[in-house]
Amino acid sequence: MYIHIDSLLLNYCSWPYFGSFIVNIRHMKPPVIDWPVAIKPLLKKYKSKKHPLDAATPYQWIVMVVLSAQATDSVINQLAPAFFKAYPDMKVLAMADAQSLFPLISKVRNFAHKAKWLVSMAKEIKTDSNIPLEMESLIELPGIGRKSANVIRRGAKAKPAGIIVDLHTIRVSNRLGIVNETNAEKIEKQLMELLPENEWDAGMAMSFLGREICRPEPECPKCLMKSFCAFYNGWKVAAVKKKKAKK
Repeated sequence: MYIHIDSLLLNYCSWPYFGSFIVNIRHMKPPVIDWPVAIKPLLKKYKSKKHPLDAATPYQWIVMVVLSAQATDSVINQLAPAFFKAYPDMKVLAMADAQSLFPLISKVRNFAHKAKWLVSMAKEIKTDSNIPLEMESLIELPGIGRKSANVIRRGAKAKPAGIIVDLHTIRVSNRLGIVNETNAEKIEKQLMELLPENEWDAGMAMSFLGREICRPEPECPKCLMKSFCAFYNGWKVAAVKKKKAKK
């Protein structure tokens, strides 16, 4: 049973005793939530939604993901056509020097470092056919961590080997009460332990929710997850049922 706290406050705020009771309700121990079940509507809503980066091939995914660190997706999408016209594949990029990339990516923060990373990885990979999609191989490339590798793998339609945890996922997962953590790798580990593999796209689904509804100033009444949300319901700590759902 879920109590819509705000409506109760509205109906009974003129009752001093009951008003006090409702305030206490806001800080009651939250219900135990079976997250593999509760997360299904969110997964369904965003199942077919593309990542905001407009990449089409593994090569494009790697380049755009590396450039996107500390930059907006819209900026990367704007500069991508000119970049890929000049450097259409790994073979061409491998023959470049880092400084030749500067004019094309100068709007991106830390562009000099990113140019060096891109050329370095291109020289190592050599051709598009050699682009690795295994998690272990991707995270060895310069400029690519677990989050970036997960995004690249999702874009390349590879089987998930982890869960995408970006700033939006961090915000949403903490507000919902699924985790109580700000470290992305620890959040990913907790979500991987909690959710079955066929629900590992939940990280990207939470990211989409964070971009559209659960922003820093959230639009809670519009959220399809509000019945389960610790932030919306005023629960201090959301209990987590850690048993995985069956695949």
